[in-house]
Amino acid sequence: MSTAQDTVLLVEDNPKDILLIRRAFNKANIPNPLQVVTDGDAAVLYLSRQAPYTNRDRYPFPVLVLLDLKLPRRSGAEVLMWLRQQPDLKRLPVVMLTASRESSDINRVYDLGANAYMTKPVEFNSLVDIVKTLNLHWLILNENPQIEAD
Repeated sequence: MSTAQDTVLLVEDNPKDILLIRRAFNKANIPNPLQVVTDGDAAVLYLSRQAPYTNRDRYPFPVLVLLDLKLPRRSGAEVLMWLRQQPDLKRLPVVMLTASRESSDINRVYDLGANAYMTKPVEFNSLVDIVKTLNLHWLILNENPQIEAD
């Protein structure tokens, strides 16, 4: 079961989407801290605890990753591929939250080990509904695997 200290890592490069997702978390009354990185390389650095993300008090290990597909420097698919190859991180739940509805994208990220694939909605209230669903399933009801984060 989730606690308010259980961090969610959002990997998203669009400032408007970051703002909307933060607002949706607030509107859904989700207490979990939301850490944000804006490109795929930063996601890898964060998850592998490399500079500038070495301080786990400031950059806690996430219980869930919300990952955009189209990112600068390293795509969401590349981040997911890297993550699933890390013995200590491969069970970390990853939900793709992206604009693409392409079946080739959907199939590819499931093949790479995504736990879920959700399309960003146009309407804010629909985004709030998605965030509430993510909260209920991944942060409250789901039994997360034990991950050696440090």
